[in-house]
Amino acid sequence: MAVNLLNLENVTVAHGTRLLLDSVSLGVSEGDRIGVVGRNGGGKTTLLKTLVKDEEPHSGRVTHSSGLRIGLLTQDVRVDPALTAHQAILGETAEHTWAGDARVREVLDGLGLHDMGLDSVISTMSGGERRRVALAALLVQEWDLLVLDEPTNHLDVEGVAWLAAHLVQRSPTQAHLVVTHDRWFLDEVNSTTWEVHDGVVDSYDGGYSSYVLARAERDRMASTAEQKRLQLVKKELAWLRRGPPARTSKPQFRIDAANALIADEPPARDDIALQRFSAARLGKTVYELHAVSLAFGDKVLLDAVDWNIGPGDRVGVVGVNGAGKSTALKLLVQQLEPDAGRVVVGQTVKPAYLSQEVAELDPTLRVLEAVEQVAKVVDLGGGKTIGASSLADRFGFTGNAQWTRVGDLSGGERRRLQILRLLMGEPNVILLDEPTNDLDIDTLNALEDLLDGWPGTLIVVSHDRYFLERVTTTTASLMGDGSVAALPGGVEEYLAKRRRAAPAAAPKSKGGGDSRAAKKELSRVEREIARLDTKGAKLQAEMAEKAADFTAVARLDDELRALQVEKAALEDTWLELYEQQLDG
Repeated sequence: MAVNLLNLENVTVAHGTRLLLDSVSLGVSEGDRIGVVGRNGGGKTTLLKTLVKDEEPHSGRVTHSSGLRIGLLTQDVRVDPALTAHQAILGETAEHTWAGDARVREVLDGLGLHDMGLDSVISTMSGGERRRVALAALLVQEWDLLVLDEPTNHLDVEGVAWLAAHLVQRSPTQAHLVVTHDRWFLDEVNSTTWEVHDGVVDSYDGGYSSYVLARAERDRMASTAEQKRLQLVKKELAWLRRGPPARTSKPQFRIDAANALIADEPPARDDIALQRFSAARLGKTVYELHAVSLAFGDKVLLDAVDWNIGPGDRVGVVGVNGAGKSTALKLLVQQLEPDAGRVVVGQTVKPAYLSQEVAELDPTLRVLEAVEQVAKVVDLGGGKTIGASSLADRFGFTGNAQWTRVGDLSGGERRRLQILRLLMGEPNVILLDEPTNDLDIDTLNALEDLLDGWPGTLIVVSHDRYFLERVTTTTASLMGDGSVAALPGGVEEYLAKRRRAAPAAAPKSKGGGDSRAAKKELSRVEREIARLDTKGAKLQAEMAEKAADFTAVARLDDELRALQVEKAALEDTWLELYEQQLDG
């Protein structure tokens, strides 16, 4: 029986007049993998702070088991700016000591800390780099419970995939609580979902896709007043069921219930019809890059790139941090000029560009005034129009919230308002740079629903794999070598390319000390492959033993797939090291 780690008993927490937790009782046990979702400002972070005793409840009791070890990642990074990355992560541990620890090496490699430089001083780092240091400092240690608030912020697609695999492969007795809006990540790493809303915490079995189904069922059984919200949830569920096969490994009764619920739900969008309508609005040319090159100092971002983006194209752009994704968008909207080559922009292009920075607005304006400042009615295409107030309502500015002063909005609310104003401008090309930052899941659903029927060209840079798969139909990657490559296989193909490229980047052995180091690394990789083989055999035996338990089998199958991916990467590394031995 799993050991209980902590409990909340009838806990109530209020901030001013806002009741965030109302007599909430729940617990966390060994091995629990819990994702926490809910609207921004709804109490998710407050729940985490209360659980770890960083915030005292107004009533009720929080209890921890004796000697409980909790690792906490907060949204506000707490790292001494005077330290180096090495000191913050590993203390004063000498390199020859930690270099022999496979777990430490895996964390440093997975989060790209070697590329950043372990001797770098925290005070010189960006917010994203500091956050990666704080996350690494947690992951190299042993904890009974990991509590992570938005851990995927500032990670690229590859980093998010690595973190998911790392959390899945941790000891089965270790528990975690994760607050994130990254729905792919929620589905990948969690077996339970908590929804925080209206002062209560509802618990659902499974990751995000199971949660969507359960919430749709709950809403269907509730009053018809929830019909508008239910339609959005059904649309989301329909996309999940028609999406990548990996998401269908759910118990059969859930699959049957989902199919019944979405039987009359049309596809999220008609891509052919939208493309035809888009071509009528945009003509033949949107963006064309001809032999475009661009460098910052010694770093080449684009090297003689040819790239054509046509009317109605919906392109997701991925790549490692620093590869030039944001720069590529700035080239398209002509905020930057190339060093060589030319960027051709169609004459009818009317772009709307969402940068990562939140635009400054007059703080004295009300939300609705800020929206109507752009337009009072927007044409969504196909004869559909929507007023500024109705669109603001869909983006979470309901009722009196539309009369809130801009200066009183949170960062996430200002981000929502920024997107609203872009859409009100009736662009025929939308370029979004990390649009999911600071947005909660309900707002993301509303944005996706609007983009489904939007007839124009869409270009999205994002680390949010779910959002990319949801709103785009093609994927382009910046691999960090100055090239732009089309990826028919989407994000999965990009990650596979990165795994294959990683061993090739290892330096060739030159004999002597390098040769000895290579032999040592070869032995380590062989031991790691053998360990994975043993773990794989145990997982297969456990699957056979629990064949009647569909939930357990699905979870074990996910673990086995992740293990096979890791083993394939190690085998590539082994082959590269072996060839180095021969060359040496």
